[in-house]
Amino acid sequence: MGIIKEQIASAIQGNQAAYKYLLDRYWTDIHKFQKSRINNQDEAEDITIQTFAKAFANLKQYDSQYDFKNWLLMISKNVYIDSQRKKKNNITSIKENKEVFQLIDNEMTSEDKMILEQNLLQLKICIKKLKPHYRDVIELRYFHDLSYKEIAKEINEPVNNVKIKLLRAKKLLGDILKQQ
Repeated sequence: MGIIKEQIASAIQGNQAAYKYLLDRYWTDIHKFQKSRINNQDEAEDITIQTFAKAFANLKQYDSQYDFKNWLLMISKNVYIDSQRKKKNNITSIKENKEVFQLIDNEMTSEDKMILEQNLLQLKICIKKLKPHYRDVIELRYFHDLSYKEIAKEINEPVNNVKIKLLRAKKLLGDILKQQ
């Protein structure tokens, strides 16, 4: 059994180091693939992150008779296509509903503000249930608006570690929110 297959099997068993190995091993390949399609660094990075999220969520479905890198590239291609469809649908929807959008009042009512504050409070309570290393990356990214590089510097870890921690933290937070 090769190292990649061993790491995949280990990741399926929940070994975080195996996930990190796979992410580190294939990040550059997937990111370059997206950069060749998209001329926007942030969008290419987002699609790369979504690719790994989708791949890791469906790792049990991977068929080892196929090359793992090709499997990731296929997922990445599909994520890219989905993102382009969403963009196209959003643009079409905006064009079709242009008059409706012009009538929307952007002012928040006091009720809207109260609901927003309650939702934010509930979210913060759920975030506090995360382990400290996951909580920290969520707070730094979404409450302090730090970039991946800034977070990496803050917690003294490589950028790829920050990305995988953030990916994991969002999944765990989603699970906590579903239980609420």
